[in-house]
Amino acid sequence: MTDKLDKSSAGAPPADRPPVAKESAFSGPPEAIKAIPVRHYGRWVSAVVVVALLALLVNAFATGDIQWSTVGGKLFDSTVIKGAGRTLLISVLAMVLGVLLGVVLAVMRLSKNPVTSSVAWLYIWFFRGTPVYVQLLMWFNLSLIFEYLNLGPIYKDEMVQVMTPFMCALFGLGLNEAAYMAEICRAGLLAVDEGQTEAAHALGMSHSKTLRRIVIPQAMRVIVPPTGNEFINMLKTSSLVYVVTYNELLRSTSVIGSSSFAVMEMLFVASIWYLVMTSVFSVFQYYLERYYARGSSRSLPPTVFQKIKANLLSLRSEGVRP
Repeated sequence: MTDKLDKSSAGAPPADRPPVAKESAFSGPPEAIKAIPVRHYGRWVSAVVVVALLALLVNAFATGDIQWSTVGGKLFDSTVIKGAGRTLLISVLAMVLGVLLGVVLAVMRLSKNPVTSSVAWLYIWFFRGTPVYVQLLMWFNLSLIFEYLNLGPIYKDEMVQVMTPFMCALFGLGLNEAAYMAEICRAGLLAVDEGQTEAAHALGMSHSKTLRRIVIPQAMRVIVPPTGNEFINMLKTSSLVYVVTYNELLRSTSVIGSSSFAVMEMLFVASIWYLVMTSVFSVFQYYLERYYARGSSRSLPPTVFQKIKANLLSLRSEGVRP
C-alpha cells in the first residue's frame, strides 16, 4: 500500500528554505534610483587657480604702461591694412608655389628613376635642414655671387633688379615650403592602397592618368589637414621677410611704432591682425577637412553652428529637468 500524502505538508516549502512572500497585486512601482554624482574637488580647485592666474595676467596688462587707445586707433590705419594685405598676398603666393613644387618633388621622390629620386631627396634635405631666415638672407644677397641674371635671348638683367624684396620673400618662403609639402604629399600618396593603382593599370590607364584620376583624389583626405596647418604657419612665418625689407604687416607696424614711440602698442596691433587672419583660415580649414572626409567617415563631424545648437539644447534640457 502506498502511504497517504499529508496535504498539510505537501505544499509547504522545505525546512531549509525560507518561505517566499507573495507579491501583492496592489504593490506600487519600484522606487527610482537616486544617483549621487561623484564630487571632483580637484577640478574646482584647479579651475579657481587658473582663473586667478588669468585675472592676474589681465590686471598686469591693464595697469601696465600701455596706451590701449593707441592700439584701437591704429588697428585700422591705412598703412597697417596695406601691410596685412601684403602679408596675405605673399603667404598665398608662397603657399601655391610650395604646393605645386611639393607635388612634383613627391612624385619625383617616389619615382623608380634613381636620378630624379636622388635630386628630390637632396632638395628636401637642404631646404628642411637650413633655417628659412638663412634662406631669405641668401636670396637677398644673391647679387654678391651672380651680378647678372642671364637667360640668353629670353631675359637678361642685373641681379639687384631681379631679386626685389617681393621676389626674395616669394622664393625664400615658397621654396622652403615646397620641401615640407613634398613630404606631406608623399605621405598622402603612400596612404592610398596599392591595389587602387594596380586596378587602374589593369584597366589600361597610364601612370600619370592614374595619379590624376585615382591616387591624388584619395590622397587629398590625408594631405589637406597638414596643408591647412602649413598655411596657417606660413601666415606667421611671413613676418621673417622683415629682414629682406618687404613691407608686410610686421614691418608696417614697426615703422609706425618707431616713429611714434608706441613700440609695444604696434606689436599688439600686429598680433591682433595675425590672430584674426589665422582664425578665419582655421574655419576654412575645418570645412575643407569636413568636405574631404565624406568618403571615409560614416558621420561627418559637426559644424560650428551644429555644435552651438547642440550645447544650447543640452543646457535647455537640463534647465527643464525636474
